[in-house]
Amino acid sequence: MPNKPTCSILAAPILVAMVGISLTACKILPTPSGENGGNAPAFNADKMVGDIWAAKVVPYLQQKAGSFPEVHALAKADPAAAGAKYGNPKKQANSPWTFAVRLEGKVVAANTQSRAATMDVDADGDGKADARVQIGPAMRGTALRDSLDFIQFNDFTNQIDFAQFGKAFNIHADKTVLSKLPREALEGRSVRIVGAYVMGSGQDLPLVTPAEAEIGPKP
Repeated sequence: MPNKPTCSILAAPILVAMVGISLTACKILPTPSGENGGNAPAFNADKMVGDIWAAKVVPYLQQKAGSFPEVHALAKADPAAAGAKYGNPKKQANSPWTFAVRLEGKVVAANTQSRAATMDVDADGDGKADARVQIGPAMRGTALRDSLDFIQFNDFTNQIDFAQFGKAFNIHADKTVLSKLPREALEGRSVRIVGAYVMGSGQDLPLVTPAEAEIGPKP
């Protein structure tokens, strides 16, 4: 940052008379500044998520999550009741409900050729898929962010920061959890997921974004 003199500008008649004294009396001092030149620290969504992931995010989801079949049945019958129990009651009024869930079952189909890889899970034993689980590295939506009641839009400077923060959850989940999962011969394996999904139209499989994921051995 530029330096600035500590002396002030005097009235013109006095300045003429005192110019010599005035100049010799001035000292150049550095303008106080922080690490970013006096500005607020740069927004870093990835660091923010990393700082709260193990301490707050995962414990919250573990405590809040309900069994997927139970949550999904209640969500279809009474979304508000499901939201009050398994969702984020502090969500924005016009936003859909996002539910924290525990999903256990068997993989009945998998798509690992795409960067937006998924696996379809049968949670009730009827051999049909009940939910689709994102396993990355590319993932849609901001379900993990939106399921947390201690994170609000008004906590952020603008919508861009809030959106980046939502994407950072997906990036962190992929880096710390999903990238370590097997990708071959997934069908028939057992899975255990703790994560979140957004209530959709009812026509598509619920799309679950994991914060924790385990895949069992080949059958």
